[in-house]
Amino acid sequence: MKKILSYPLSVVHYLLFGLFICVFHPIQWFSLNVFGYSVHKKSVDALNYFLLWTLYAIGTRIDFSIEEELPENVPLIIVSNHQSANEISPISWYFRKFHPKFVSKKELGKGIPSVSFNLKYGGSVLIDRKDPKQSLTALAKFGKQLEKNNWAGVIFPEGTRSKNGVPKKFSINGLKILSKYAPSAYVVPLTINNSWKLVRNGSFPLGVGVHMKLHAHKPIAVKSMPFDELFQKVEETIKNSVTL
Repeated sequence: MKKILSYPLSVVHYLLFGLFICVFHPIQWFSLNVFGYSVHKKSVDALNYFLLWTLYAIGTRIDFSIEEELPENVPLIIVSNHQSANEISPISWYFRKFHPKFVSKKELGKGIPSVSFNLKYGGSVLIDRKDPKQSLTALAKFGKQLEKNNWAGVIFPEGTRSKNGVPKKFSINGLKILSKYAPSAYVVPLTINNSWKLVRNGSFPLGVGVHMKLHAHKPIAVKSMPFDELFQKVEETIKNSVTL
């Protein structure tokens, strides 16, 4: 029955998704260019709220849990495993009070209404994975922005999505640079489960009735331990909580 329902429900999902990103594109542009960052941020929050409903349309349940209250008025570095693009709106919505910004590949900076605009002008960073020098420079600048504005930077150290939920090897460079340039930050390990099941058959049809879970572990001050120890602890914390 789920397989049968997945086809019409996937169509509904994509129609709603396309509608919302197209409607909010001019809203974002107007908000940013007329009223500035704070109003633009509210428009992005509203967009992510509606994008969550596109997931609910295919029967997705989303649980968000947090191990310990996150510190406020300090930068955060949210480090997460990565299973599908469908994680972005839940992360953006549930961490909205901390102004989440993403480390993303440069290809996403154009061509997608609302999404590309927010990545390009909303404070996130676009990196060229084929150009290490550009990536390192952009990440250093991004780290300084997190430190200055007390924003939350979201990074997926696997570099690419896991298609079966099994975490890939974490790359050390991104977190190392952000930790260096945002020294007052707290690292928040984030484990995501079951997101991959939404796209286990590819982009169409989507999985129906998936129970996506996001769990934020105890935050760790960047200054509390040597970086190598911090990196190992973050990677083990995330991976040990992945369920298949």
